[in-house]
Amino acid sequence: MLRTMVALYRDGHEPTRRFTTGSPISPVWRGMLETNRGFVALAGNLEVTGTVPKDLLDGPLVLAANHIGVFDPFVLTKACYQIGIAPRFMLAAGLLDTPVVGWGLRHAGALRVERGKATVLESFAKAVEAIKQADAPLLVYPEGRITHERGMWPERGKTGVARIALAANARVVPISQWGAHEAAYWGTETVTGWSDVKPVLTSFLRGITRRPTFKVHFGDPVDLSDLSADKPGDAVRAHKRIMQAITDNLAPLRPDEPHLPKFHDPTRPTDTVSPWRD
Repeated sequence: MLRTMVALYRDGHEPTRRFTTGSPISPVWRGMLETNRGFVALAGNLEVTGTVPKDLLDGPLVLAANHIGVFDPFVLTKACYQIGIAPRFMLAAGLLDTPVVGWGLRHAGALRVERGKATVLESFAKAVEAIKQADAPLLVYPEGRITHERGMWPERGKTGVARIALAANARVVPISQWGAHEAAYWGTETVTGWSDVKPVLTSFLRGITRRPTFKVHFGDPVDLSDLSADKPGDAVRAHKRIMQAITDNLAPLRPDEPHLPKFHDPTRPTDTVSPWRD
């Protein structure tokens, strides 16, 4: 079985995909996964280490990843695909409302997150219920945005993912990734015209010629067994454990870049400091 393997999967040496993650995968989502596989292969080379133990797929499961660039959702999706997982995403409402991509993501079972206190609480409840039903693992970014940290280490992040995991009594697998930031520039927070899109697109086209290596590591499950959703302070403790696991597993992926990334992106903000890095 794919999920019992702890190995390095490289492009061109992928196992046969078998998805047994709860509900049947829609033809639309399966087609998007196949398309994404080729898209990532065009942009660079993917290396995947670690896996998700098969027994974790029989219950509530959260995949928590660091966020390093606009291209890393594609990389993470393919990495999951290579070990036989078709995850669900928690995404902003704006992305889900786009004509083509949003339509496909809705077919993939993505969970909608909207701004505003009431809708955020509703999204939280839906996420907890979705994980409890174990339709598929939920892939989330605890940081909530692409890191602004100068060295591209994980930011402080928010406790939302930890609170969801504790409320759903879900296991948490940390995912650490490196290299996807070289595929395209960060760009800008909001897109108002061609001038905002051009840096991202042109950097992506240049990246195709460089063919960077995208590294993704699935770490050991984070032990949250002594924590509770009802105990004050436990969400913070859970968040710290998750973020520290992501950071610790990220270090071996970038041994020659312990401080600053070699790839310079002039558009990315660098106004925060990671509390997880020694």
